Amino acid sequence: MDYSIIGAIVSAVAAISGIIIGWLGRSRSVRQDTVAEASQDARLMLDMEYIKRGVDDVRLEQRAQGQRFDQLAERVTRVEESTKQAHKRIDKLEADA
Repeated sequence: MDYSIIGAIVSAVAAISGIIIGWLGRSRSVRQDTVAEASQDARLMLDMEYIKRGVDDVRLEQRAQGQRFDQLAERVTRVEESTKQAHKRIDKLEADA
């Protein structure tokens, strides 16, 4: 056998193995990128859910604060009415005295 034929066979085998190794490396890289993107997407989704829950909590608290304000405004109105009536009674007592 001639050395040029052996050299050509070795070169062909090296080229084919290089292509196979390159393809395997590329497919591995693609899988790792897919996993990394999926992980990043999952993390982003969790962060968005956390923010949504926070916004919902703020809305509920704002609604409750509004109800407390309405109740307080109603109580102040009642106190003002009661004070007005008390002043009328005091003025009447002072006038009678």
